[in-house]
Amino acid sequence: MRNLNIRKVAVVGCGFVGSASAFAIMQSGLFTEMVLIDANKTKAEGEALDISHGLPFAKPMKIYAGDYDDIKDASLIIVTAGAGQKPGETRLDLVKKNIAVFKSIIPEISKRNKDAILLVVANPVDILTYVSAKLSGYPENRVFGTGTVLDTARLKYLIGEHLQVDPRTVHAFIVGEHGDSEIVAWSSANVSGVPLHDFCEMRGHFNHKEAMKELADGVKNSAYEIIEKKNATYYGIAMSVKRICEAIVRDEKTILPVSCVHHGNYGIDNVALSIPVIVGKDGIETSVPIKLNEQETVDLKKSAETLKNVLANVFEESEEQK
Repeated sequence: MRNLNIRKVAVVGCGFVGSASAFAIMQSGLFTEMVLIDANKTKAEGEALDISHGLPFAKPMKIYAGDYDDIKDASLIIVTAGAGQKPGETRLDLVKKNIAVFKSIIPEISKRNKDAILLVVANPVDILTYVSAKLSGYPENRVFGTGTVLDTARLKYLIGEHLQVDPRTVHAFIVGEHGDSEIVAWSSANVSGVPLHDFCEMRGHFNHKEAMKELADGVKNSAYEIIEKKNATYYGIAMSVKRICEAIVRDEKTILPVSCVHHGNYGIDNVALSIPVIVGKDGIETSVPIKLNEQETVDLKKSAETLKNVLANVFEESEEQK
C-alpha cells in the first residue's frame, strides 16, 4: 500500500457501532494510531478521550478526533456512519437514508486516499458495500462489508448452545444478504469435521428439520430481539469488526463471509452479498467455493435478486427525482 501507515486505522461514524468498534480495536493492540471522524466532532472528541483513558491497560496507541484530511495515510478505513435500525424496521428500510449519507462520505474518502482498504459496517451493509464500490472507484477486492460475519458467529454460538460444545469448533456459514433473505449453508456445516447431523445424533438430537428451522430463525431474529430489548446492537458487530481487522493486519488469509461485489459466483452477478472469501493484507484474495445443495443455491440467487431489486428501485427513484 503506497504511502500508507499499515498501523493506522480510521473510523468514520461515532455512534454506538462506531464507538464500540473503536473500543474493541483499541483493546486488540493491532494499530498504533486511530482517528475518529463524525459529523458531530465534539462527539468524536468525547469518544476519543474516553477510549484513550483505557490505554494504560492496553498497548500504546494515539487516539484522536479528526477530519477527512487525517485519513490520507490510513491503511484501513471503517465506515459505520448512518442511521440506526429502529424497532420494527428492517435493515432494508434504511436504504434511502443511508445511501444519501454514503454519497456524502465516500467521495470525501476517495479524494484523499485511494490505496486503503474500505470496510463498510453500516446497514444495509450489502447495499452500502455495492454503493461504496461504485462511488469510491477502489478495486472491488479492497471494498467489502462486515456482511454475515456476525450472523455466522451467532449461528455458531446457537449451534454450540444446542449441542453443548465449544462454538469455536463449529464450522458453518450464513451466506447471502445480511438480513431477512440470508441462508444457512447447512449442507457444508460440521463440528470439527463431523457432519452436523451426525454430530447432533451423537449428542442425542434427532429432530433435524425442526432444530434447523429454530436455529436459522434464531439467527435471523437476533438483531430484532436485541433492538427490541435495548434499542441497538453494537458489541457483537464490534467484535466482528475487530476480527476482520485482525485478518487484514496480520495477513492471516483467513476465511470469512464478508460482503463484496460478485461477478459469476454461484450464478450471481453485479451485486454485493456474503459468501466465504480469503481475507488478507490486500483485502479479498479469492472466493471459497463451499458446498451448497440445490435448494441453498436457489435461495442464494433469490437473496441476490432481493438486493438487486432494492438497488434498482432506489436508483430508479433517484433518476425520477432529477
